[in-house]
Amino acid sequence: MSSQKLDQIDRNVLEILQANAKITNAQLSKEIGLSPAPTLERVKKLETSGIIQSYHAQLNREKIGLGVTTFVMVTLVGHKKETTMSFVEKVNEIAEIIECHHITGSGDFLLKVIAKDISSYQGLMLDVINEIDEVASTQTMVIMSTFKESKVLPIP
Repeated sequence: MSSQKLDQIDRNVLEILQANAKITNAQLSKEIGLSPAPTLERVKKLETSGIIQSYHAQLNREKIGLGVTTFVMVTLVGHKKETTMSFVEKVNEIAEIIECHHITGSGDFLLKVIAKDISSYQGLMLDVINEIDEVASTQTMVIMSTFKESKVLPIP
C-alpha cells in the first residue's frame, strides 16, 4: 500500500476533521484559508481517495452500560489460510468484539472486547468465543483504567 501525497492544506483539513467531524464547510474553509467551494472539493477528494473512510459518533461506553473492556489474545488451532479466514468470519459476527488484529508473537490475534459487566464478559467467553472451533486458547487482559484513547492519527 502506498501513501498518497498530501499538501499542507490537506493535512490541515484532516487534522481539523479529526478533531471535529461536525464542523461546517463554511467554518472549515475559514480555518484553512480557502473559499467554501475549493474546501468542499478537497474534502470530497479525500473521501473519494479513501483517506477519509467514515464519520461517526464516539460514544461513552460506561454511560450506555458497557463497563468492561478487555484485550483477549487468541491462539488458533492451526495457521492454514482456511483456519484463519474462518476465525475472522466468525469474529466479525460478534458485536462485542470491536477490534480484531492479526499479530506476531505468542498469540495469533488480539481482540478488543467490550461487555456490560464481568458476568456478561464471562458468558461471552465461555459460550461464544471459546466455542469457536478454530480457537485453541485465549488469554484475557482486563482494562482497569485508560489514560489515553485517541482516534486521532498523526499525519506525516
